[in-house]
Amino acid sequence: MTTSLKIQPGWRFLLSHPAHLLSFGFGSGLSPKAPGTAGTLAAYPLFGLLWLLHLNLYAYLAVVAVLFLAGIWFCGVTGRALGVDDYGGIVWDEIVAMLLVLAYTPLSWPWFAAAFLLFRLFDIWKPFPIRYVDRHVHGGFGVMLDDLLAAGYALIVLKSGQWLLAA
Repeated sequence: MTTSLKIQPGWRFLLSHPAHLLSFGFGSGLSPKAPGTAGTLAAYPLFGLLWLLHLNLYAYLAVVAVLFLAGIWFCGVTGRALGVDDYGGIVWDEIVAMLLVLAYTPLSWPWFAAAFLLFRLFDIWKPFPIRYVDRHVHGGFGVMLDDLLAAGYALIVLKSGQWLLAA
């Protein structure tokens, strides 16, 4: 979707409102190439910080749910400020979705790489119903929802791979 921006995002824009800084993934969304990939990578240090808190799965998922709900609001704020709902630099949706995937990923680099590749595959490919949601559900909720669905696809494949390797 190409729509003209009301404002060209940069550090000044990100620092003008906390919602902009968060929705741009603390600046990772300013990457000139593949901002969604940069945002997905930004999830890993955040996952590490949450892991250091020794949260059980339910507490971790509660944190991810709060981050998802907050993202609806601040991605909406940023989208309205830019004049484009799902601008490529808005990457909080990738961060939160990847945090969900990482909740069920074994703690090893090969699995972390597989989780990353699977999530990016489904986020870019957008199989049904992701593409439909991406095109028809607008605002902050639409921004967050399509990546949540991509995380679901990634989790199905990731858990299937774990199951097959354990068999």
